[in-house]
Amino acid sequence: MSRATSKNLSLPERVQRRLFRAAGLIPASVLGTAARITKVNSDGGHLAPEMALVGAATAKVPGMGLTSRPPAGARAQLDATGVAMAQTFPPFAIEEDLEFEGPGGTIGATRYRVEAGSPRGLILFLHGGGYVLGSRASHDSAVRALAVASGTDVLSIDYRLAPEHKFPAAVDDALAAWHYAVAKAPEWGIDPAKIVVAGDSAGGCLSAVVALQTRGEDVVPALQLLIYPVTDMARETDSRREFADGHFLTAADIAYFTEHYLSDPAEATDPRVSPLLADDLSGLPPAYVVVAGFDPLRDEGLAYAEAMRAAGVPVTLERAGSMIHGFINMGLISPAAREYVSRMGAAVVDALS
Repeated sequence: MSRATSKNLSLPERVQRRLFRAAGLIPASVLGTAARITKVNSDGGHLAPEMALVGAATAKVPGMGLTSRPPAGARAQLDATGVAMAQTFPPFAIEEDLEFEGPGGTIGATRYRVEAGSPRGLILFLHGGGYVLGSRASHDSAVRALAVASGTDVLSIDYRLAPEHKFPAAVDDALAAWHYAVAKAPEWGIDPAKIVVAGDSAGGCLSAVVALQTRGEDVVPALQLLIYPVTDMARETDSRREFADGHFLTAADIAYFTEHYLSDPAEATDPRVSPLLADDLSGLPPAYVVVAGFDPLRDEGLAYAEAMRAAGVPVTLERAGSMIHGFINMGLISPAAREYVSRMGAAVVDALS
């Protein structure tokens, strides 16, 4: 069992977990009926009822918002919420905590293997959280679900967080993690040519940047799995305005993350912060881009997928029309979220075949 991803829940957090588990027992037929009366976005999509509940809770319940506390408290809260909302999986064959040297010191990582034997490949996973929050613990359930769905090992990384470590610390650590994964893959019985770089939100941006920064190297990612990625911190979009409040990630959260991550607003135009602004996107690995229909980041994810496609990159776009930001961590309560993660796993299988 990984110590880095384990957390003892407090009594209120255990109560929260019971509520999440109860919500997860709502029949799909009931959710489907309720979806007919939930909010409709400008694309005509209906918000999934379970996503509406999460959005309402984070908007209305004191202390439930992503950035309702200073960074240390917000990190603890997100970790606890991730554990409270975690799916239950059988024991994995391997759950090992690792450390390796990065440019700013020791970086922690956890490697997962579902079953004994030779895995299909490896996913290097970079968690979301606006570069300020998030950890191996907050994303443990999502990472396990990806491992099960893909039949690959997963290496989950704790990169340095802001504001203690501002840009480009997270980028530097992500690149160090990539090179560590490439170097260690043979020892784990994995072909280095079969490594996928993946991440959600800020981790999706870091994954895109790893793909950009490693062009021309001997080993490059077999696939970029970009899950509702940040791709443009410099400009406003229609989706940022449409979903500014009430859908888990808010405009205020984005401003909080930006302020804590960047030392200077001008850094937002750096392609390592906003890969959509890179001069050249040609020659990148194939990409599987996932966007959520009720997410402030939807439009920049769509724009990045289109920009890569225009540059000749093979791109598959997955539009999770009824979902909100963060849904890969909500599989306990959402059959639709579980299905989308399964499809991500299938995309990894296809890329490594």
